[in-house]
Amino acid sequence: MASVVDKQQQQQQQPTHNTAMDEDDEVLITADQLNSAATQASTSAAEGAAKSDKPDFAPLSAKDLQTKRNELRRIRVPPHRFSPLKADWLKIYSPIVEYLKLQIRMNPKTRMIEIRSCAETEDVGAIQKAADFVRAYCMGFTAEDSLALLRMEDLFLETFEVKDVKTLNGDHLSRAIGRIAGKDGKTKFTIENTTKTRIVLADSKIHILGTYQNIKIARDAVCNLILGSPPGKVYSNLRTLSSRMKERF
Repeated sequence: MASVVDKQQQQQQQPTHNTAMDEDDEVLITADQLNSAATQASTSAAEGAAKSDKPDFAPLSAKDLQTKRNELRRIRVPPHRFSPLKADWLKIYSPIVEYLKLQIRMNPKTRMIEIRSCAETEDVGAIQKAADFVRAYCMGFTAEDSLALLRMEDLFLETFEVKDVKTLNGDHLSRAIGRIAGKDGKTKFTIENTTKTRIVLADSKIHILGTYQNIKIARDAVCNLILGSPPGKVYSNLRTLSSRMKERF
């Protein structure tokens, strides 16, 4: 009887010991688990704080950026550009309407070209591009040269007078303009081709169309001519500058 009772007691004690071991296994946590749990908690808290601090907005389309009011630009046309404007009106009208989706008209009473945005206009900066294009044409540039302002982003216009460089009057002013133009426009064409710009001589005003760096080179060459440098010296300076630009690119 004593042996039977001992066996029963042993059988009752064994499952309790196993359950205690199972409970200990479940409770044991390693240091790596603690570190990973802490990092997960910190990241979740940071994400929650970021979401709460910074509102999440959907990106706006080009049409959403536009205002409900249509923008308007007016560009005055000088008298000497009326006849060329009539001849080249289709070249000016087509890219503005078809490419930029703007409205344009010539107001003969005020002698201004009016450009207006509409519901079909997609680009926010389209009206400013069109205004620069028309303004360049009114300065004296051809329609083909002015069209580059619509197709390229890094083109600019710069205007200055001969008197801004040196105070000249009468025949001295005429000779300075003649030095810039050269015989049959040779000097002006050389500066344009070397610096990849376009230059317009309108009385004592000089308009230059090109990139920022090229405008600077062309302006320095024109200023040297105004100050009295001989064309040969200006040519040599342009030749060295053009060779440096080719090596750079």
